[in-house]
Amino acid sequence: MQDKLTLMIPGPTPVPETVLLAMSRHPIGHRSAEFQAIVKRTSAQLKWLHQTEGDVLAITGSGTAAMEAGIINVLSRGDKVLCGDNGKFGERWVKVARAYGLEVEVIRADWGQPLDPEAFRQALEADSDKQIRAVILTHSETSTGVINDLETISRHVHAHGQALVVADCVTSLGACPVPVDAWGLDVVGSGSQKGYMMPPGLAFVAMSERAWHAHKRSDLPKFYLDLGKYRKSAAADSNPFTPPVTLYYALEAALEMMQQEGLEAIFARHARLQRATQAAMRAIGLPLYAADGHGSPSITAVAPEGLDAEVLRKKVKERYDILLAGGQDHLKGKVFRIGHLGFVCDRDVLTAVAAIEATLQELGAARQPVGSGLAAAARELAA
Repeated sequence: MQDKLTLMIPGPTPVPETVLLAMSRHPIGHRSAEFQAIVKRTSAQLKWLHQTEGDVLAITGSGTAAMEAGIINVLSRGDKVLCGDNGKFGERWVKVARAYGLEVEVIRADWGQPLDPEAFRQALEADSDKQIRAVILTHSETSTGVINDLETISRHVHAHGQALVVADCVTSLGACPVPVDAWGLDVVGSGSQKGYMMPPGLAFVAMSERAWHAHKRSDLPKFYLDLGKYRKSAAADSNPFTPPVTLYYALEAALEMMQQEGLEAIFARHARLQRATQAAMRAIGLPLYAADGHGSPSITAVAPEGLDAEVLRKKVKERYDILLAGGQDHLKGKVFRIGHLGFVCDRDVLTAVAAIEATLQELGAARQPVGSGLAAAARELAA
């Protein structure tokens, strides 16, 4: 059926009608008083979402732009950094750091496993000369459905006394607690098409005072992504370059919806959907890919045994107009991923579970009676 596609991927995520309608308004001048009022309101709302008193800057780009901006604005040529790598996006930050000539020490974990905070503690304590300038890691590793212990790792970084915490919170911001100030996070990147419930196009970078101090000594090349320009403009409720005006309409509408729901309710909803999805897959007989107890509240990765995950994904899309995410790199065909991030409700999870069960039956791959997963999800949602 035309125009019936349901997104159950980690981004882009579903967009509320309220947000879509806000975007339909005619653009206004981005140097006008009317637009400056929007920037002022959304700046305050972004601080609320990030649980910070510091700057949260909006740039036109994706989450990758936010993270690259964070890295190049607080580091200098030849700086040593620790980079956590336990999936596609941790791997990406290693590549970005090396592209800018940084000295990178990688702390790895197998895909599907969380990063070990103890490995960071040991590396930081061994750095008696305080050469490590930053620790870069992904909070919610989208490629594997693993959440890393950002709070504990940040605590070890602060004990070091010199290094900054640079965190990719692209699929955790707006899904679970990321209290920037309480955890002592220095640079936090995120993107509009995730927990913000918006189309792609805006990226956000939170910066601590420690990060701004590091910005003063940073000598890596930057122009469009120079966050100093954004901070100066933000002080005047403006933007240094032409922003996507209609996406600011969307941002304001989405953040208003989030404030009405409340942070604790948002986090509880994502946790409930995660539990329901995981329970359903276990009841169906499909193993979870992420290590037990370390699954992300944003996405559940499933590793069906004896079945090509791409065949299942394709059939679910063709028959039910539900888009699931596939595996990346060596996981292609081995896992599929169910997004429960942003504007997702109980009905969406129940529908996706039912479609997966029906597809397994059609493929002759059902291991449990059809309805087992649906019943398990319903029990979790009713708890």
